[in-house]
Amino acid sequence: MYFELTSTADMMAIVDLMSTIELVGFIDFTKLLPFALFGAIAIGAWVLIDTLFNSKTKSESRLEKMRSLARGETYTEPEKTSAKEGIAKLLESASPKFSEALQPKNEKEINKQKIQLDSAGFRSESAPNVLATVKVISGVFGLFLGGAGGLLTKGVDMWTAIYALGVGGLFVLLPGMVVNLFASKRKEKIFLGLPDALDLMTVCVEAGLGQDQAMRRVAEELDKTHPVIAEEFDICNKQLQMGKTREHVLQELGTRNDVDDLKTFSQVLIQVDKFGTSVAKALRTQSDAMRVRRRQLAEEKASKTAVYLLFPLVLFIFPGIFVVLVGPAAITMVNEMLPMMAGN
Repeated sequence: MYFELTSTADMMAIVDLMSTIELVGFIDFTKLLPFALFGAIAIGAWVLIDTLFNSKTKSESRLEKMRSLARGETYTEPEKTSAKEGIAKLLESASPKFSEALQPKNEKEINKQKIQLDSAGFRSESAPNVLATVKVISGVFGLFLGGAGGLLTKGVDMWTAIYALGVGGLFVLLPGMVVNLFASKRKEKIFLGLPDALDLMTVCVEAGLGQDQAMRRVAEELDKTHPVIAEEFDICNKQLQMGKTREHVLQELGTRNDVDDLKTFSQVLIQVDKFGTSVAKALRTQSDAMRVRRRQLAEEKASKTAVYLLFPLVLFIFPGIFVVLVGPAAITMVNEMLPMMAGN
């Protein structure tokens, strides 16, 4: 069969079509299959999350609109739920089902997890369930990611399954590591800001305020500079207003934050209440002891700096110095030895 080309445009179109066919022939669609599968799963998950949130919101808004019209009232559209709030609500609602396998099995593990979450600042009742749910979701994502990477690099074999299980297990541990990181940062903030809080509390007590009023004043004044300590003191004030004893509140203050200095501070205030000693003197002594400890820790870190600098010196700086100092002499020796070796 013959075609009659009537113009140059027809020739150019045929050339483009042939180029496209050759390009498609060179593409290996089997390698693109994992990426397409991952994209489809991600899009499906996003559509599911959006449907779970917005369907309920739309139905509730329609019912509310009908009720308002029946009562003869004006109806205002509710604010749309953001994706972040929707995901948080989904995690809280789905956490009891997903987290059963990763829940602590005995009282010791439950207390350990509670202290871990409290130290990081996550103190809601659903925090353990949400953490377990995040671990499950993270493990599934790591399993999928490791399996996709293994299929792309090694193909379908036993090592791909081992690699996928290893990455999935690592991703299961990742949320706990993140919580521990938040807890360590929060403890450091409390440790660095507690001496200033004690100094301010000492001034308030010496000015004639009681312990409760002094803690309330410290919480108000340190809200900008040390918000973590201000939050903890504000929690103590609210617990005291609810009727809890001061001893119980102070013990809980030291336990939920897991900071040694804060535990010592709580014990000092409890002993002051029991024995009736001077509050200002005890707080001043405690503040001085904390500052001495901070200075000792700073000196300890400074003394370890020389050891830490040894490794970059040996690995990066000494080789460069060795080349600069010995390099010219080595070149000279080679130039002198080559004629002698050639003569022999």
